[in-house]
Amino acid sequence: MKLMQTMAGGAVGGAEEFFLRLAVALDEAGVDQQIVARPNDTRNKKITAVGAHLSELPFGGWLDFKTAGALARQIDEFAPDVVLSWMGRASRLSGKAIYRSRAAPVLIGRLGGYYQLKYFSQCDHLIGNTPDIVRYLVDNDWPVDRAHFVPNFVTSTPGQAFAREDLDVPVDVPLLLAAGRLHPNKAFDVLLRAMPETGDAHLMIAGDGNGEAALKAQTAALGIEDRVRFLGWRGDIPDLLATADMLICPSRIEPLGNVVLEAWAGGVPVVAAASEGPGWLINHEQDGLLVAVEDHAGLADAIRRLCDDRALAANLAVAGLSRYDADFTQEAVVRQFLELFDRVRG
Repeated sequence: MKLMQTMAGGAVGGAEEFFLRLAVALDEAGVDQQIVARPNDTRNKKITAVGAHLSELPFGGWLDFKTAGALARQIDEFAPDVVLSWMGRASRLSGKAIYRSRAAPVLIGRLGGYYQLKYFSQCDHLIGNTPDIVRYLVDNDWPVDRAHFVPNFVTSTPGQAFAREDLDVPVDVPLLLAAGRLHPNKAFDVLLRAMPETGDAHLMIAGDGNGEAALKAQTAALGIEDRVRFLGWRGDIPDLLATADMLICPSRIEPLGNVVLEAWAGGVPVVAAASEGPGWLINHEQDGLLVAVEDHAGLADAIRRLCDDRALAANLAVAGLSRYDADFTQEAVVRQFLELFDRVRG
């Protein structure tokens, strides 16, 4: 089988990180694939480093008159059986390119959120990375036999803990980690409101975005600047997880929650708001603790509970690791992708 993947994503983000992991994993599985992506020095170098064939195209907006034609020529030359397009822009342009090409690959659009389906109208099949996204597709009149659930996987490589002093964190306090874009969807403002009620716990926030200034101002207004560290965007989340005592995922909107999977893989207990993804992933009090969305008091209670009950924290971590091993390893998810590719080819 020959696979082409098209990616028009941004510099950083959860979908972009998973795209990189999947591209490398499929190469390791021996898939004959070609990657066509928007220029990105860091991500694209990692793809070519494993020997995968990659070409770059602009994947611009509506005034981009280059990408569709150039992509059509590459489809003709490579003759893929399947084109896997990531998110709306790549799916729209891949559809236009296939329409212009002589080849007839199956086009599969991959969604990691509740995107507008008009951008996927030329796709033959769609993948949602949670059951709720698949439900959303069907509820919006996408044919049920062409809507498929395939989850994400995360790395299982154990992290190496930092020395607390390197992060300017005392060695004898509970240490929390939150990670993601500094965007209202991630609800880091709710977590900051919870922090005054968490005793002497310290918090690391790994991420960047337009909300950074507002979050830092909120931290100052709450008088917790000495207990919160803004780390910027990080590529070493497993190491930060190995350093932390627990992961906090307070998101208002979170279609899946890759960081929950990363915490499970690292054997770290999780406290999360019960938004779409974490609410599906986590079995409350079995492999994590769930609180209501926007409930900073409930979030603080759950954090204090894990700080005070180390046995509970350890049990949640063990159960989370078992969930990861059962459902979210690279081997399990790559197998599901390959089985889907075989089915849709007929």
